[in-house]
Amino acid sequence: MAQQSANILVVDDDPDTLDLLSEVLHAEGGYGVVTAAGAPEALEAGKKAHFDVILSDIRLGPELNGLDVLRAFKSIQPDSEVILITAFGSMETAIEAVKAGAFDYLSKPFKIEDVLVRVRRALENRKLVRETRGLNPQQVCQSPLSTLVGRSPAMLEVYKKIGMIADSRATVLITGESGTGKELVARAIHVNGPRSGQRFLAVNCGAFTESLLESELFGHVRGSFTGASSNKLGIFEDADGGTVFLDEVSEMSPALQVKLLRTLEEQEVRPVGSNQPIRIDVRMIAASNQNLAERVREGKFREDLFYRLRVIEVDLPALRERSEDIPLLVEHFLQKLGAEVGRMFTVSADALSALVTYSWPGNVRELENTLESIVALNRSGMITLQELPAKLRVDDEEGGGVENLFTGLPSLEELDRRYLAYVLKVTKNNKSQAADILGISRNTLYRMAHRRSPRREPS
Repeated sequence: MAQQSANILVVDDDPDTLDLLSEVLHAEGGYGVVTAAGAPEALEAGKKAHFDVILSDIRLGPELNGLDVLRAFKSIQPDSEVILITAFGSMETAIEAVKAGAFDYLSKPFKIEDVLVRVRRALENRKLVRETRGLNPQQVCQSPLSTLVGRSPAMLEVYKKIGMIADSRATVLITGESGTGKELVARAIHVNGPRSGQRFLAVNCGAFTESLLESELFGHVRGSFTGASSNKLGIFEDADGGTVFLDEVSEMSPALQVKLLRTLEEQEVRPVGSNQPIRIDVRMIAASNQNLAERVREGKFREDLFYRLRVIEVDLPALRERSEDIPLLVEHFLQKLGAEVGRMFTVSADALSALVTYSWPGNVRELENTLESIVALNRSGMITLQELPAKLRVDDEEGGGVENLFTGLPSLEELDRRYLAYVLKVTKNNKSQAADILGISRNTLYRMAHRRSPRREPS
């Protein structure tokens, strides 16, 4: 029986299909079911009662079709979810249905279990949308620290360091590969310190030419160069009292390195074209994906600036070095992406295994972008192995596959245990629904749940 009562409207001009769906939805799902033999009858039913889910065939008659039913219910009952069914599927119709707001799109002949699963997911999605709408903006907005996800020893060390240095005025250098979350760490340091009520301004030093970066950081006065038609406030002055984050600081030219060093030592800036120093009070956090010590040895970065920036160093691990955090990151990003579109997403066990064993050269940013791309094309709510990019389904040719991830990588039994716990959490411990998602029987689910329970050692 269903865990919640729901009203379902089934629309089809085939009496046999109406009878079948009505019987199954009532007997297997425990739902209240109303049937309509065409679009006019469905719209009339919509005036008399509210429906949680509408299941409608697309080809209904010469006047109105399933797309008309979809548009009508999105107008009169916008909270309802509509699932369209057709024996004549086409790319154009599917795209039109999705753009019009259809929750899902099924082709005939369909499996009864597929219909039940999609109805359950539509109801879950409807509940999630309502809960999201009920939150106030402060509840929806997450702090920067909450976006740092992971429970691995390496990430716990990062969290501890953030807590220890947040109240300090000392300059911080954050190191790590691209995509590891350096700006997130910088923001976490800022919001957990005494300057949290002031501005946090970030600049990517690699995104500007030397002259533009100088103007961006220090400002300029009118007439200081061609095109300087008015005074410009620099980042350092604009962030007075707060924090300045300089990403890719290794890309600074030697001349700007000298000017930055002077700013750090004297706590003052001179705008381009001005001889008047301006006192500032900012905390500096810098980041680099380059080995700055090596660049100092190569003569490409000033040694005195390097040590001035690296009063405190925070080194972020690459994602391949904390693969045990990937299930948590996947859950986090799917919840975030699901909240944005008002839907719920889960991932199959084999897809999760592929996500964990991939080397992720682009780190957390690559993982998030990959999931965002998959979610944009997913209508079922279940992400399968076949939906992953091809590079994730085979071992990396350069040796980034399974064989290089043995150290610190959880066993398959541990991954199964984690994924089972995740599915049960998402389904709010609904064993039948969890078994459907996992593609196993309830008896198998109970055996798996028993194995994941902690065993007492004999006394």
